[in-house]
Amino acid sequence: MSFSVENYYKGLQTGDDIFSYKGDISSDIINFILDSVEKKIGDSEDPSKTRKKVYNVLVESLQNLYHHADAVPTGFEPQGAHRFGLIIIKRDKIGYLITAANFIGQHKVRSLEDKIVRINNSSEEEIKELYKFILHHQKISDKGGGGLGLVDIARKTGNKLLYQFYDFDETYSFFSLSVKVDFTKAE
Repeated sequence: MSFSVENYYKGLQTGDDIFSYKGDISSDIINFILDSVEKKIGDSEDPSKTRKKVYNVLVESLQNLYHHADAVPTGFEPQGAHRFGLIIIKRDKIGYLITAANFIGQHKVRSLEDKIVRINNSSEEEIKELYKFILHHQKISDKGGGGLGLVDIARKTGNKLLYQFYDFDETYSFFSLSVKVDFTKAE
């Protein structure tokens, strides 16, 4: 039996969500998500640095969904989605947790996992140096990025990237990335 995106999504929804969405990822949807979350966290009494970091990580996460989500697999409903993804934002006593997930070709899993492991094994200083190096030496890819997104998320939050790959079928995996934005690290 293949991985169930619906069960995964339901399992993430625990009642402390401040925002959740699953479906097609388009520029209009991204704008809707950003506007909705900006209003919700803008109304909170959280420190402004925390709110800014949450918003910045959300922007990076949505850009990753938009630019790097692979086509929807044949056996997945809804077939109408060009780029399918999900995003859930939770708030608790110590900060926010942003989870973004999308389909990725099995042939890309190893490369992406290697990149995340490298980032997670780097010190704060090494992440800053890697960020500067990519910023000054990397070319913009066909998908509009230069490889900065994940490094920038780790740099801004000071936290490890939490990730998982779930086999959907022989061709696709469902990739999930969660990032914690702590109140104390935002001060």
